[in-house]
Amino acid sequence: MKELKKKPLLSIVILNYNTKNLLFDCLYSLEKIIDEIDFEVIVVDNGSTDGSIQELQKSKFSPSQRLSRVGDNNQNDRLKLIIIENRDNLGFAKGNNVAKNSVNGKYVVFLNSDTIVYSGALKTCVDYLEKHKDVGAISCKVVLSDGSLDKDTRRSFITPWIGFVHIFTRLDRIFPRSKLIAKYWYGYLPEDQTHEVDAIQGAFFMSPKEVLDKVGWFDEDYFLDGEDIDLSWKIKEAGFKVIYYPKGKILHLKGVTKGKNKDCKKDVSLKEKMKYRMASVNSMEIFVKKRLWSKYPLPLMLFVLLGIKALKLMRTTKLLILG
Repeated sequence: MKELKKKPLLSIVILNYNTKNLLFDCLYSLEKIIDEIDFEVIVVDNGSTDGSIQELQKSKFSPSQRLSRVGDNNQNDRLKLIIIENRDNLGFAKGNNVAKNSVNGKYVVFLNSDTIVYSGALKTCVDYLEKHKDVGAISCKVVLSDGSLDKDTRRSFITPWIGFVHIFTRLDRIFPRSKLIAKYWYGYLPEDQTHEVDAIQGAFFMSPKEVLDKVGWFDEDYFLDGEDIDLSWKIKEAGFKVIYYPKGKILHLKGVTKGKNKDCKKDVSLKEKMKYRMASVNSMEIFVKKRLWSKYPLPLMLFVLLGIKALKLMRTTKLLILG
């Protein structure tokens, strides 16, 4: 009788697009914590042109083998690795959704390729989900290279008021601790305090697979940005909580694929920069039309859309002038 393979507790989905070196660093950070929790790694490549797949398929990384750092002789210290290739860049939502039929874990975490996972991050979050069945999504503490909190780790849904103070007047930068003004990034709550939030970031987004299946995974109307907020919205609409849980921690080298990270020497064309910088505004418009349109008076929503169009014009002009 054929022995049934034990399914992993956690499936880690990493979407890669031209971040080969960062992807390897991320995988090696996972290799270091292989004994903490039973997990598999699914790398979805979004049509990279930097040789990511070719490098993965060499001696170190192969979809038919388990990952092991060159020089390691410990046969038990290996990652379970699955590689999925997309011919084109499908965007964040659709790219991650490709892994839907390949995950075997009870829990799924979407993890950016430009992250380093520290000891305890995965296990503490899974343990929290195991104990709190009313939680549909959780994020650990995500920090930037300077050690500060990545503010997008915990966010409120955009409302007309939050959009006004965060996007247009930027008053929450002036009053970062105000409960009235600094709602978007929860600046009035300590970053080391566990609490419920509206939305968490796609750089580390963990959820029970059954919850993802129930709400339909990421909405593919979003190409880049906003899909994590939208998924958080759907999870909360389904009656689950979304939790910021800072007892675990990862490093996020933010903005690499968008050409925004100064620490990365990756060249990005103006066309690519335009595509990615405008993605967040386009996603904002999609979210307003999908989730907020029926919740506020029509004149107010038309005014919000006018503001989004103005923001698009400003960002386009700035990018064309400054590059």
